[in-house]
Amino acid sequence: MKEHLPGIAIDLLQQLISIPSFSKEETKTASLIEDFLAYHNIITVRKGNNVWSKNRFYDPTKPTILLNSHHDTVKPNPAYTRNPFSANIEGGKLFGLGSNDAGGALVSLLVTYFYFYGEKNLKHNLILLASAEEEISGTGGVELVWNDLPKIDCAIVGEPTLMEMAIAEKGLLVLDCIAKGKAGHAAREEGVNAIYEALDDITWFESFQFPRISKTLGKVKMTVTMINAGQAHNQVPPECKFTVDCRVTDAYSFEEILEEVKRNVKCEIVPRSLRLRPSSIEETHPLALAGKKLGLNFYGSPTTSDQALIPVPSVKIGPGDSARSHSADEFIYTSEIEKGIDTYIDLLEGVIK
Repeated sequence: MKEHLPGIAIDLLQQLISIPSFSKEETKTASLIEDFLAYHNIITVRKGNNVWSKNRFYDPTKPTILLNSHHDTVKPNPAYTRNPFSANIEGGKLFGLGSNDAGGALVSLLVTYFYFYGEKNLKHNLILLASAEEEISGTGGVELVWNDLPKIDCAIVGEPTLMEMAIAEKGLLVLDCIAKGKAGHAAREEGVNAIYEALDDITWFESFQFPRISKTLGKVKMTVTMINAGQAHNQVPPECKFTVDCRVTDAYSFEEILEEVKRNVKCEIVPRSLRLRPSSIEETHPLALAGKKLGLNFYGSPTTSDQALIPVPSVKIGPGDSARSHSADEFIYTSEIEKGIDTYIDLLEGVIK
C-alpha cells in the first residue's frame, strides 16, 4: 500500500489546487478533504473550514501526536504567467497556487495519517487537523477547534522546509506606535513636529539589540515597516504613526519585550496581538530524537506558522521550499512529495511503534 501513497497524494493535491481556497474562503477545499477521508472510511469532524480526525483505535490513556497543515492560500500575485488553478505537471514540477505552501505538506500528512489510521497497538494516538486561515493567522483556524480536540501532547506542523526539521519558530509581535506633536503652520515657528518626535524612537528600534540570544533562533529582530504622518505640505503634523514588526525568540516573553520597548521610547505603544508566540521543542523530545536518528537537519525558523497557535511542543517539517512560498508560478516537485511521505512515515514509526 505504501507505494501507492504518492500517487494518491499528488492526485488529491491537483484537486485542491483547482479549487480557489483563499483565507476565509476555504469551504470547498474543506469539503474535498472531508470527502477524500470519507472515501477511505475515515471518520471526520468539521468546524468552520477545519477538518479533523482521530485514528480508529484512539485510546485516551495514550499520548497523542497532532498532524497539522493548512489548506488556505494567499491570493496569486500579479506576476503569474500561468493559470494559478491549473495544477499541471511539467518536468516533474506540479504547478499551482498553494502547491508548495502548504499543499505538498498537507497531502503528505493526509496520506501518512491514512497509512497509520487503522493500525492497532500504536504507542501514541494520531489526530489529523487540516486547518483554515493560517495565511492570515486568523481566529477561524487552529484556535477555533483547539478546545474541541482531545488532549494533544505534541505536534508535527506541515510547512515547506525541504524536509529539514524546525525545532523552534520565532513569534510575531506587531506594535502600532503613535508619536505625538502639536499642529502648527510650517512657515512659522509653530507647533511640535510629530515626525521629528518619532525619529528618535525609530532610530532606537533600528539599533537596539536585546542581549539574550536564543540557541536555535538567534536574536530578536525589530523592523519598522510602515509610517504615516501629515495631511498638508504646509502643516506641522501633530501625529506620526508607524508600525514595528518584532520577530521574538524563545529567549523572551512578549511581556518582557513590551516592557523593554516602553522603557526606551516616548511614543505610545499598542500591541496588535499577543497570540503568535515563539515555539520550540527540546532536542531530547522523542520527535526530535526520531528526527536526529533519520539524520534530519535541525534549525530555527524565522517565519510564523500555525506552530505559534499550538501550545504544546512541536516541530515544523514538510516537502517544498519556503523560498517558493507566495511566489509567481508556484510549484512543488512531485519527488519532494514522495520523499515527504517516506520521511513522515519513518519519523512517526520512530515514535509510535
